[in-house]
Amino acid sequence: MLQPPRSGLSPLSDDAFKLSRWSTAETLVTLDDDAVAQPGLATRWEQTSDTTWRFEIRPDVHFHDGTLLTGDAVAGALQHAAAASPVPRILKGVGLQATADGDAVVVTTTEVDPLLPQRLSSPQLSILAPSAYTGDTVSPIGTGTGPFELVAVDGISGATLDRFEGYWGGRARLAGIDVAFVPDGTARTAALRTGAADIVEAVPAGQVETVDPALVHEVPMPRTNTLYLNAARGPFADPAVRAAARDAIDRAQIIASVYEGRADEASGLLGPALSWTVDARGTSAYRDILATRATPAKVDGVPITLGTFTDRAELPEVAVLVAQQLQAAGFVVTQDVREYQFIEADALAGAFDAFLLSRATVLDSGDPVAYFEADFACGGGFSISQLCDPAVDEAISTASRTEPGTPRQIAILAAEATILATDAAVPLLHERVVQGESARVHDAARDPRERALVTIDTWIDAAATGDASR
Repeated sequence: MLQPPRSGLSPLSDDAFKLSRWSTAETLVTLDDDAVAQPGLATRWEQTSDTTWRFEIRPDVHFHDGTLLTGDAVAGALQHAAAASPVPRILKGVGLQATADGDAVVVTTTEVDPLLPQRLSSPQLSILAPSAYTGDTVSPIGTGTGPFELVAVDGISGATLDRFEGYWGGRARLAGIDVAFVPDGTARTAALRTGAADIVEAVPAGQVETVDPALVHEVPMPRTNTLYLNAARGPFADPAVRAAARDAIDRAQIIASVYEGRADEASGLLGPALSWTVDARGTSAYRDILATRATPAKVDGVPITLGTFTDRAELPEVAVLVAQQLQAAGFVVTQDVREYQFIEADALAGAFDAFLLSRATVLDSGDPVAYFEADFACGGGFSISQLCDPAVDEAISTASRTEPGTPRQIAILAAEATILATDAAVPLLHERVVQGESARVHDAARDPRERALVTIDTWIDAAATGDASR
């Protein structure tokens, strides 16, 4: 896997997506390919008032520690998430409260939330056994409900999962999963090429040519490489200077040289993985919002710091090209490149003038509004650009209140245009992640949302290896 855990595999952090990709922790609701809510640990649900929903809990489900899934257990897990500090970003501003009602759980929100079922699909709202919650910590070891039980974690080196024989959905085809965290892209590629790994989460684009083409699979991702510009302080506090940086970027050069054509040029924050965004950007309403952008300033010798991280192998190379393009426009660029775990805190604190990030845009609910709120709303929990703009907040709020379907899509695109008009974020490209799978692997998930990877149906061909156990 690409990145080691950053929060001890707490489901209340981004580590939750590892638990989901290993099929060890599950949520009340899942999403289909069109982001429509489907039953998970809840079998059905209904909205009983503007701010109240009732979810019926799946019967005869056992946690890995042997205890039974109940309305009380679900309500306790959701309440723990709602009371966490920091609160999971999917719940920021929601005011969620959960109470048991027999074999059901009643969920209320402070405001009308038409997207609540999709929100509850977030891996950050996985339901773990009551024994997982001890004080301020949450342990997923032996406390999930999925087809694989997490039995051991070796810090940031690896993890071990065994098949859970009591899984409510049937018996997993694999006996278990052995996980290694390998941030170095060259090492991951070598593991695939030599057969040391069966599944490699991300093969760097520059190394694809070194691998048998039958072992690599391009997955179009709702993931955007974006240059975040610090709108609160430093040179980019001036919208005209931000506009100059935006004008300096040559996306085609970056895609051709770093990604060898294996990426899509970004015309917005949301990419072609969300097909409904493409034509909508041609509307006059969208163009009118972008027309409010500042006129680029003339820049001559303006010093800036540019940060990024090494965990995604392409980003340091992208940073070099971006630095060259900005320098050609008159900026003086100092680069700071580290592993993500050592640079995240500085990035979130606004320590950089510019920061290059690969960001999933529908990470939580299958809907990009949560990403907009986290990255661009005033007080957003992932506000690298430090942006606080009333027009942006209003556009995001409008989108969040709009019912799913075409009206919500229109509101989302209006919010995107409003964010882009500030030039606090300069989208560069949309990734196509290359997933590596050995010849003996069958039915591994290739999931654009990065929620599924090894599933109950994944299996290994014993004839190819002589060992089908894990």
